[in-house]
Amino acid sequence: MKIEFRSDNEIRVSGYVNAVERDSRVLPPEMAAGEDKHFVERVSAGVFARAIKRHPDVRLYFNHERELGSVSGGTLTLTEDNIGLYAEATVTDPEVIAAARANKLRGWSFGFENARAQWEDAGGGTGLRRRIITDLDLDEVSILTKCPAYAGTSISVRALSKGAVHTVVCEQRTADDEPPIVRAEQKDIGAKPDAEKATEQAQAKRALLERQLEILRFGHGR
Repeated sequence: MKIEFRSDNEIRVSGYVNAVERDSRVLPPEMAAGEDKHFVERVSAGVFARAIKRHPDVRLYFNHERELGSVSGGTLTLTEDNIGLYAEATVTDPEVIAAARANKLRGWSFGFENARAQWEDAGGGTGLRRRIITDLDLDEVSILTKCPAYAGTSISVRALSKGAVHTVVCEQRTADDEPPIVRAEQKDIGAKPDAEKATEQAQAKRALLERQLEILRFGHGR
């Protein structure tokens, strides 16, 4: 998760909500209806892209409890690339900004329903089965300040009263490994054009490096 302070009243939060074609950590059986053994879960490539196309107006929430914005409102952008579901959100909510300043933002989550899935042997002599989600309806993505009940895993799922399912991605961090925070720099009005161009190029290179590092973290995480 990348957090950029654009002003005292606005931040931009971005990062991968979920990586496709990669197994989750081992999940307990109650996380899937009718399952009686622990299992791993994987979202197939293209699932998020189709879901966004069918339902483009996905909402942005804070801890799945309070709406912060939406795609149609211009505060949320969602795309699926070869890594997974990537989100960019502009937030002006004072509580979220305060949490960001206190280094309390912990990750992303997404809410979905009507999941279609296939099951197979996970292999590797584990005795586990793999649930492969081949389609779903994406309802919302959330910015989190708290980890789910299953704090020992990086991914947890909880059923909601309306039958929807939330898959929560919550990275475990130490005090020395907080989400990277990038503070917006004020431009010098009197700066020369060449200096401004050099600054913009440096910022672009830094942003690219941060995204590459985030991709590497996912490659070693799930």
